Order: sequence, then C-alpha cells, then structure tokens
Amino acid sequence: MPDTPHISRRELLRGAALVPVAGALAACATPVAKPTATASSAPVATSAANPFGVADGKPLEVWIFDGGFGQDYAKTIHEPLFTTKYPKSEIKHNATKEITKVLQPRFAGGNPPEVIDNSGANFMDFGALSQDGQLQDLTALLDAPSWDDPAVKVRDTIDPSVIEIGTYDGKFSVLGYVNYIHGIWYSQKVFRENGWEIPKTWDEFTKLCETIKKSGKMAPFTYAGKFPQYLYEPLLTMAAKIGGNEVLVNIDNLEDGAWTTEAMKTAATAWAEVGAKYLMEGTTGLDHVQTQTAQNKYKVAMLPSGSWLENEQKSTTPPDFEYGMFPIPDVTGSDKMPYGTLHTQPGENFMVSAKSPNPQAGIEYLRGMLSKKAAGDFSEMVKTVTAVKGATEGRTISPGVTSASKAVADAGANTLYYRWNTWYGQLKDEGIAATGELMSGGLTPEKYLERLQKKADEIKNDSSIKKYKR
Repeated sequence: MPDTPHISRRELLRGAALVPVAGALAACATPVAKPTATASSAPVATSAANPFGVADGKPLEVWIFDGGFGQDYAKTIHEPLFTTKYPKSEIKHNATKEITKVLQPRFAGGNPPEVIDNSGANFMDFGALSQDGQLQDLTALLDAPSWDDPAVKVRDTIDPSVIEIGTYDGKFSVLGYVNYIHGIWYSQKVFRENGWEIPKTWDEFTKLCETIKKSGKMAPFTYAGKFPQYLYEPLLTMAAKIGGNEVLVNIDNLEDGAWTTEAMKTAATAWAEVGAKYLMEGTTGLDHVQTQTAQNKYKVAMLPSGSWLENEQKSTTPPDFEYGMFPIPDVTGSDKMPYGTLHTQPGENFMVSAKSPNPQAGIEYLRGMLSKKAAGDFSEMVKTVTAVKGATEGRTISPGVTSASKAVADAGANTLYYRWNTWYGQLKDEGIAATGELMSGGLTPEKYLERLQKKADEIKNDSSIKKYKR
C-alpha cells in the first residue's frame, strides 16, 4: 500500500502481528501488574447501552496508522459514531506513519493513549506488549451486546478467526478489523469481453491459461516475483483444500512430515507447472505493485492477492476495469474441502492500552467500530472487507469488495488460515526463498518440500526457539 515499505506492510496485512520490532519496547521492560478493565477510572454504572461503564465527559485519545487506508475513516465514521452516545467526551484524534517511534515513549512513560491502530511497517510488538501487561483484556467486548442488537453478542457478529488470532496469553487482546480475503484476482471486464469463464476445476484453470496464452492478448498469470509469499499463499490453500484443514494445522504445529504430504506435493507440482508455462515474462524480477499495475494495463490476466488489492491499486486502475476474485479451483475431484474454500485472515490490528486513563471508553470505541453501519461505511470508503459479518449487505460497494464479500458468504465455514509464517521467522524466510526457486524452476516440487521440511525440523529441535500450537 502507499506510504509504507511494501514488503513489511504486506506481511502485516496478512496477519503477521507477531513479528518482533527490535527494541520496540526496550524502555518498557520492567514487569508490571496486569491491570483490570477499571484500573484507571472510577467505576460508572453499567447497562445494556453502556456495558463497560463509560464516563461521558472523560476524553478519549485515538491513534490511527496513516497508511494505505489513510485516517479519514476514523474522523468521519468511527469517532462521530462514538460521540452519538457520549457527546461530552472529547476525542483526541491523532495519526502517524511511525507507530512505534511516536508511541513507545508514551508507553515507557506510563501515559499511553486509549485506542491504537497498531499497524504499518513499524508497529509495536504485540507479544512484548502482552508480556508487559500493556494490552487491555478485551474479553468483555466479546461478551457485550452488539452495538446494533442488544440480543446479539459482539462475538457472534465477527469472524471467529479474529478471536483466535487476537488472543495472547489466553486473553483476547487484539482486534483484527479488516478481513483479508485471498484468491485469484482478475478483470471482470476482460473476462466478459473475451468470453473467458471462471475456472472451477484445475483442469479448467490450465485450459484457460492455454487459451489466454494462445490468444496473444496478454499473459495468463503473474505474481509478485520479488515477494514469493504471494505465491505460497495459493499453494498452501490448494494443499489444504486437497487434504483438509489439518494440512495447515500440522504445518503450524511443526508436525513430522507436515510439509511433505501428498496434498502438498500435488499443490507444489500444480503451481510449478504454472511457473514453467504460464507466467508473464519477467515476473521473477517484479514486485507486487509492478505486477498488479501490469494487470491494470491489460498485460496479464490473473494474479494471486488479497482484498486490499483494489484500494492499493486505485491510482492505476482504469475506471471500467471491474476487479473480481475467484477461489482456488477443485484439484483432484476428491478434495476434502469443497469448491469455494478460502484463506481469510484478520489484519489492521487495533488495541486498547490497559494503562491508559480511560480504557472503558477504548473498549466501547471498538464496540462501535464493530457495528454494521461503521463496518459497512468503512468498506465503502476504503474498498475492503471488515471482520464484521454481513456489513456490506445492501450497499453499493466496489466490484472487488462485492466479489470478495460474495466469496466469503459462499465459503461459509470453509475458511482457512495459517500462522507458521508469523510464529517462525526463519521458516517464513525459507518459505519465501524456496517458493521463488520452485516457480523459476530452480527446485523440483519434491526438493522444494524437502527443503521446507528440513527447516521446520531444525526449528522444532531448537530448544532456544519458543514453540506455538494450534
């Protein structure tokens, strides 16, 4: 996205909230007692309308990461919604591209702000924040009545993965607001004008690639060659579709042989064929913006990305381009997961500071953000999908968001995610490098998977590396 080093930003938006920032909280290292939700404020009577006991008239400080989504959404959507219920409370709005640089001194000094969109290349390390007692426990938010309907709890209005991925030390502490939906992106206009159908099987996909290649109009496929994690995403999604969600769970848990299963071998072989036959010339030397811009210029038909794509490319996309997204096609004819299965994962992570003067208001601010109106307005403004279920229903939204939202609705419970790349930096680096070699022909599918399994085994057997488990 604009205004941010692309590789770091992209990793963050894929849910990499656990990647440490060196020295981010070095000044905050002294252990402290973990506060309760009301540690910093005098108690106020709670009610269904005010479940956290917010004191109207007490200021609320909000910090927004001013990156690809900008900051206007907070000023025009979320903050005004909060003031409809608490008109006497002044909201102190702030924005920065350097979250850690600006806010680390505040945490070190014991006077952090209430709400922080802790995103961008230089975000604060959530693990260190949690260990230091700085993250407000948001469990009460999950069990509170939703902003829209007192009969429905907040937890029932959001994607379940938000809760699991936002849990640290057993407490839900981080709200991933944006639901990043991964798939194969294309121009609906181009497909319509050429009579190209969305492929629902891998055989149909390769035949479509042949048709596009022979047409001479454009290349069939590309990906961010400089950042091969864009390609290991569909490869892993395909493997899980073939072999079931346990394929990804076992990889995350460093199980023996998890990388070398038949499902992984089938997926690696399929994508290696795409690399050998159907890539846009020069793909391996291009970054994601260059390949995406090539698509906007009708030089290539398809590429893998997430639901941030449309907003990221808004300055180069022709008005009638009409982004669309489709899921990984069926592969074997007996895949364990059905057509439409998607990789979705929350990002754009919001937190409330436990040691802030008014954490109750911070939690309430997040409750307002999770209303259908707030989430729907956000989706319209920045062309992306939030973690709030059904927030775009009945709205006039962009083609890409419409397509991705429909894909999520069609997928239902058949969604996937993985965490190995955020838990184990060495394995992520190996995955990036090895996938690049696979796609350029430098590794066979078998050698590719053996290389990744070897690195996973090294990490598993290294007692100095903290292990995580799903």
